[in-house]
Amino acid sequence: MSDPAERNKDVIRRLLAEVDRGNLDVVDTCYAPGYVDRTPSAIRGLAPGRDGVRKAFALFHQAFPDTRHTIEDLVAEGDRVVARISARGTHTGELFGHAATGRVVTLTGITIYRLVDGQIAERWAEHGLGVLEQLGIHVESSR
Repeated sequence: MSDPAERNKDVIRRLLAEVDRGNLDVVDTCYAPGYVDRTPSAIRGLAPGRDGVRKAFALFHQAFPDTRHTIEDLVAEGDRVVARISARGTHTGELFGHAATGRVVTLTGITIYRLVDGQIAERWAEHGLGVLEQLGIHVESSR
């Protein structure tokens, strides 16, 4: 496959598939060492860059091990990939000190990724009602 836009889309497909499997090593494969999240987490204590991504994936995989992402739309041009994604998972593990509720949550969002040399260098995201809000969990904000 020689089309750079298609290769970039494959990075996003691989990322989401591996995250669903709980493979946190995908962070080092899919995210550039200098990765910058332009929509930083409001959750206190998450480091910037790859370390923060790995911690977030680990926290949510522990709490929602059956999470499955569905790519609704995937559009690429140049170094950008836009993904409209939905995810669904069952809250069966602790999350920020809150016991499992057994509730199924869904998350929808649109994310723009900028890739450099086959790795995500930047990300911008917008999402609907968040997982924490759906569960009624309030976590101290860093803002």
